[in-house]
Amino acid sequence: MHTAFLVFGLLLVSVPIWAQAPKTFNEAKRIARQLYAPQSIEFYCGCRYQGNRVNLAACSYVPRKNPARAARIEWEHIVPAWQIGHQRQCWQSGGRKNCARIDRAYQRAEANLHNLVPSIGEINADRGHLSFGWLPPQPPQYGSCPIQIDFAAKKVMPRPAIRGMIARTYLYMSKRYRLRLSRQDRQLYEAWHRAYPAQDWERQRNQRVACVMGHGNDYVAPVDLKACN
Repeated sequence: MHTAFLVFGLLLVSVPIWAQAPKTFNEAKRIARQLYAPQSIEFYCGCRYQGNRVNLAACSYVPRKNPARAARIEWEHIVPAWQIGHQRQCWQSGGRKNCARIDRAYQRAEANLHNLVPSIGEINADRGHLSFGWLPPQPPQYGSCPIQIDFAAKKVMPRPAIRGMIARTYLYMSKRYRLRLSRQDRQLYEAWHRAYPAQDWERQRNQRVACVMGHGNDYVAPVDLKACN
């Protein structure tokens, strides 16, 4: 399994200074592909990918149910679109498509690159909008991929290397877009934030995403927008 540093570290490429924050999820995905090209590491399992194809054999990933979707990269919201939108009126009147069409606040949140990561498609599908949390050890579900998903309990336990970043993303998104978090979830993310402090790869990612978004995630580290190139 690849080291945590490589998750978002040296393989990120520079973004032109003229890059602007995306206004839609489709724009965000196009920019994200540039940020992590030409080859990088998938978020949940640490598998290498190139383009939108994942080298499953190299990281000993075994599809649980959907080999075709497991073989491709998809762009995953750490804080799910459902969690961003279901608290808004637009969602009650037409779901995600309606929010993406008429609600500017939702559009900005859905397109926020701080919340977007490359994911194995099958993991993206299985995670859905399940919340993160602690789970007891269970037999491997995806070969050597160290993620646990309890569908009955509706919980996902991510690998230790990314727990801190997940927590800081939730705290940032909650603050920026006034998303309500349950008391239990907030306590979990604050605990993970303390237990898994930001490493170099996460600070580098925060700086480079900030060069596009115009601001960083303050829970990670301060950013220097004058250093954007």
